Parts: sequence; C-alpha cells; structure tokens
Amino acid sequence: MATARGRWVVAAAVLGSGVAFLDGTVVNAALPAISRDLDANLGDLQWVLTGYLLTLGSLLVLGGSLGDRYGRRKIFVIGLVAFAATSLLCAVAPDTGTLIAARCAQGVAAALLVPNSLAMVSASFDVSDRGRAIGAWSGLGGIATAIGPFLGGYLIDSVSWRWVFVINLPISAVAILIALRHVPESRDEHAGAHLDVVGSVLLTLGLAGVVYALIEGPGNGWTVTSVAAGLIGAAALVAFLLVEARIANPMVPLGVFKSEQFSGANAVTFAVYAAIGTVTFLLVVHLQTDLGYSALEAGAALLPITVCMLLLSARAGALAQRIGPRWPMTIGPLVVAVGMALLGRVDPGTTYWATVFPALLVLGLGLALTVAPLTATVLGAVDDAHAGIASAINNSVARIAGLLAVAVLPAAAGLTAAQGLDLDDGFARAMYIAAALAAIGGVLAFFTIRRAVYVEPVVYANPATPCYGRQTDVAGSAA
Repeated sequence: MATARGRWVVAAAVLGSGVAFLDGTVVNAALPAISRDLDANLGDLQWVLTGYLLTLGSLLVLGGSLGDRYGRRKIFVIGLVAFAATSLLCAVAPDTGTLIAARCAQGVAAALLVPNSLAMVSASFDVSDRGRAIGAWSGLGGIATAIGPFLGGYLIDSVSWRWVFVINLPISAVAILIALRHVPESRDEHAGAHLDVVGSVLLTLGLAGVVYALIEGPGNGWTVTSVAAGLIGAAALVAFLLVEARIANPMVPLGVFKSEQFSGANAVTFAVYAAIGTVTFLLVVHLQTDLGYSALEAGAALLPITVCMLLLSARAGALAQRIGPRWPMTIGPLVVAVGMALLGRVDPGTTYWATVFPALLVLGLGLALTVAPLTATVLGAVDDAHAGIASAINNSVARIAGLLAVAVLPAAAGLTAAQGLDLDDGFARAMYIAAALAAIGGVLAFFTIRRAVYVEPVVYANPATPCYGRQTDVAGSAA
C-alpha cells in the first residue's frame, strides 16, 4: 500500500466492484421511472431486479473459478468489458423484454467481475499488508454505495433513468485502463483442470424456473406454463445437488456444509439478506409512488443504513473479537427485525423524520452489528484451502436470498405481478414478513453459531454485498 503500484491495484478493484455496487444501489430508485416510460407492471419490475440477481447469484462461484484458472486480471477485464456493453444495452432498451434480457446478461458480466475484484487485491499484496489493502477496498467501495442514491436520483430526476446505466461506461473504461497497465496477473496454480459447467447450467436453469413460477403464478392464476416452469426448475435443482455430490471438481463442494458453523452462518445469511432484499425493493418504490418522493429523495432515504455500516461495522468486528460472534449475530438480526417492523408504519401522510428515518436507523444499527461477525464466521468455519470457495458460496447465498425474496414476498403480502405500482395495501404486510425472516435469522444464529472467532476490523460498507477481512479462530489458525 506504500507503493504507487499497490494503490493502482486497489483503485482498479474499487472501480470495478464499485460500478457493480453502484448499479445495485441506483436501479431500485429508477424502478418507478422505468414503469412510467416502458409501461411496466410490478411483475416486470421484479424481473428487472431478479434477472440480474439470477445470473449473478448462480454464476458467482463459476466466475471465481474462471479467474483462478485463467487469470484473475484477465477475467476481471473481460467482466468489465461485458458489464459496460450490457449496461449500454440496458440504457437503450425500447421495452421491458429487452431490458430484462440485458439485465440478465449484465448479471453474467458481474459474476466475472465481482469475485475477481477482491481476488486481485488478495493475490497482489504481501500477507503483512493484505488486511490494510482489503480494508481500503471495502471502505472505498462503501463510498460508492453512499454516492449511489444521490447520483442515481439526480440522473433520474434531471435527465433519464437510462443514465443510471450509461454512467457505468466511463467508470468501466477507467477501471479497464488501470487494470491493464498496473495490475499484475495472478492465478491459482493448483486450480482444478475442469470447470463445473454442468453444475452452473443446472443451478441457473433451476433458479430461473422456480423464480418464473413464483413471479408469474400468483398474478396469472398458475397457468400450465408457470407450473411447468416450476417443476422443471425444481427438478434441475435436485439434479444440481446430485451432480455436485458426484463429480470430482464441483462448483459447490457440498462437503463444506458438514460444518454446523458454516451451514448455520449461511442459513443466517439467507434469512437476513432475503429480508433486506424485500425492503430495498419495495421501500424505494413505495416512497415514490405512494408518498410522493422524488427519485433523489427516495434513494437518499436509505443513507442512514450506509452511514451506520461505515461507522459501526469495524466496532462490531472488535466486539465479536472479544465475546465471539454468537451474540452479535443473534442480537443483530433481531434489531434488524425491529427496524423492518417499524417500516410497516410508513404510510401516505407520514413524514420522513417521524417514520422512515427512525426505522432505517434501527435497521442500520442491526446490520452493522450483524454483517462483520457473520462474514468472518463463514470463513472461520472452514479450513484455509476452502476459504475462497466459502466466501463465494456465502456471496451467492446472499444474492439468491434477495432473488427469491423479490420473487416470493410481494405475492405473500398480496402484491401480485399483474397489478400496478400502488403498494399501499400490501407494503406493511411485506415489512412484517421481512421482519419475521430477519428474526428467524437471529434465532438460527443462537442455535448454530458456537465457536469464538477473532475478526480483524475491516470496514463493511455495503449491506447488499458481504465483504471479507482476515480472521482467526481462537485456536490461532488463519483463514
């Protein structure tokens, strides 16, 4: 980090991952504008989000494996080029079908980009300085997350929603230039000779079928198409598990789930991030369509969460160092649940400072208490050889949880795909369901998280994306 080349490596990684984080932040704020411009209903908007999460969540592990085998910088640059190209396709989309297809392709590009961003930093720095470099990466990435609502809201209100995708092009171009000039190539010399393409295809097909059925079925009366898609998707997921259990180099080595600590931490991740995905999807739309917020105001409304994460996550890591992760991971999701329940009071006529801000402040405090111990526990639960795959699995779990939540919870709250964007009737129910999910995460942590884990304080700034620092269990083994 004391050298110019080291700072260039961090800059490339921050810009690369930051463009993906930025895109995730601003697209939610653009949904009402997309609905007006393209005459999209709630189901269409669900697919704008879930199409991206579907391909990203199911291909993240494969993207990391490609980087290990063919070179992390090479796959990172390919991901950036593809992300810029698919962002342009999103920006010029003439209808919702084209936009959804472009978002699916954008998720494929992000799956190449995101895992290799941190891998480049980890592989490029000396062990003694790696923690500092990762801290700079995650902290600066948090700035992109904080800027996102303001930049996105300004572009939506002042120009067009299409510019939230156009802005990705210059950022990607700068990141590509820096990576090609300053980032050394790295790869895993012991990486497997074969890629698990079959597993990737089965996982993507399975999730696509199930998500299609869950989005289209409730609103359209469970037609033959939606039922068939659900059955095909379920069969593909079963086949995925069978394939992963039998092949020599699986995309997801099922053996890591034999650790109760690892399985428990991922179960907590699934519950908490499903709840977060529901809130971030519906709240920004609710604020604009039912309470009259502008896109800028609705995006900026989420800022208390980011501020809490920036200021308090490292302190939560230090607390977990002293007392172990069990209690922070138990109490944190319960506090998140309280914040989400408070969001159920957000109705037309209520003010930001009286209802939205207190709820998001509580939610942010709960997330700050949860995320650092959670991500550290995931890595501390496996041996060194599986640290990379463990982080990729946990990141995929978080993405897939958000994907399924956006597909399922609106319908469970009475918000169907075929209706417009009037969320007033079902919004409170959706928040209470999300609160219940978060609370389940806290209960799971209490019963499954046992071992004390030391967490080296690192800033965890983006609640939508788990980030990883270096951690050591009480026995002293580094992971």
